[in-house]
Amino acid sequence: MADDEKRPQQNGHHFLLVAVGIQSHINPALVLAHRLSRLGVDAPVHATLSVPITTYRRMFPSPAAAAIEETATTDGVVSYVPYSDGADDGSWPKDADDRALRRLASSESLSAIVAGFAARGRPVTCMMCTVVSLPVFDVARQHNIPVAIYWIQPATLLAINYHYFHGYNELIASHATDPTYEVCLPGLSRPLRIGNFPSFLIDISGSERVKAFIEVFQELFEYTDQWRPKVLVNTFDELEVSVIGEMKKHLDVFTVGPMVGSSTEARIHLFKHDNVDEKRYMEWLQAQLEKSVVYVSFGSVTKNSKRQMDEIIGGLQQSGRPYLLVVRKDGLEDDDGSHHSLEDTQSQGMVVEWCDQLEVLSHSAVGCFVSHCGWNSTIEAVVSGVPVIGVPNMFDQPTNIYLIEEEWEIGVRVERNSYGVVTGIELARCIELVMGEGPKAMTIRERSKVLKEIAQASANIGGCAEKNLHDFVKTIQVNDAFCTNGTMSKSIKP
Repeated sequence: MADDEKRPQQNGHHFLLVAVGIQSHINPALVLAHRLSRLGVDAPVHATLSVPITTYRRMFPSPAAAAIEETATTDGVVSYVPYSDGADDGSWPKDADDRALRRLASSESLSAIVAGFAARGRPVTCMMCTVVSLPVFDVARQHNIPVAIYWIQPATLLAINYHYFHGYNELIASHATDPTYEVCLPGLSRPLRIGNFPSFLIDISGSERVKAFIEVFQELFEYTDQWRPKVLVNTFDELEVSVIGEMKKHLDVFTVGPMVGSSTEARIHLFKHDNVDEKRYMEWLQAQLEKSVVYVSFGSVTKNSKRQMDEIIGGLQQSGRPYLLVVRKDGLEDDDGSHHSLEDTQSQGMVVEWCDQLEVLSHSAVGCFVSHCGWNSTIEAVVSGVPVIGVPNMFDQPTNIYLIEEEWEIGVRVERNSYGVVTGIELARCIELVMGEGPKAMTIRERSKVLKEIAQASANIGGCAEKNLHDFVKTIQVNDAFCTNGTMSKSIKP
């Protein structure tokens, strides 16, 4: 390591957190960056969030931003700097060759950022990434900088992925077409049905995207086996007790969740939205009875067909309850690729293109959340004490609804028909099951209340999340010396 890249302790810590340029990665990364920067430790802690150039331009839209490549900006607490993947058009790699080229370009760009910080007297003392970033591993090895992985999914997903790549892949793959087949994994409190595994582990399509996921995650766990990086997980101990205990046998795990900003803290919204809408839906919520509103949002990726959306609207209307439905215009797609509107569906509820989800979930009028069950939405529901009706599609969502329904008992999963459609009748049934006065509804609401209290205690100043984050920073300080003698020591292998 060059002399100007040594990390003098008197300068404190500088964490460079590299996030994938999508909404579900950026906001938990931003919350972590802010919490790191505000830690009351012996030496100052600085955090820089790095995102792809295309994402950076959407975060900070201005004519000048289009030309920015390596100039950092700041919000007064966290710094932001873009990196280039060589394409810089917001697209995903199309094949293995494209992935290799982008990995090299990203590594070169991030390496230049690291060198630039060192030259300006702000050397990076730890590189971090959301879930996995192979370029981060490359650059950390090149500059002899410690790495920490920020796992922005539940610890259960960490365990599933870990064990898949440590001896369970053949068993899982051989039963991938049987959603009812049960697999017993270490740390999980009960057998897990194949249908509840993350989608890319049981996808038999052979698509380029699935191949890429498998290759990247295989390299992730090869890296963790060799270098034993710290792993920060966006969960809290009481939520996943047994699986966290199991994973601590294999990885240096720190639970730092719930990593959810308060409703008053600034968050990044990559999609254009109208502040007039915010005023409108908040005034509408204020006029509703306590816990009477069905809030519906399927995340930033999901697109629904006209048939599916008609069924959703029908189910909401059948429920007889007021609803707030969030659907972007580009999320309403007919079978022929054209788009449709919901202008005539608002007599009973309100339809908006965007809302501040945490603000809505925190409102006393909201009684349940119809969700795709991405982890950010799930953990926000837990923190807000709002029961969930799960409509999972892909990625981690099938596992998250398993946790919601079977492990925590704070919601239910809708069942699709033989065409893969959630019918209005089924949605109305689930709404009544969660918001009615039956014993299951009472249990769900009580469990939601209990988990909310535990989650908020963990997130409070001086709570478990802050203590664990403080302990993590101290281990980086203690172990910083292992990188200063040429290469990272392999003695840290288990």
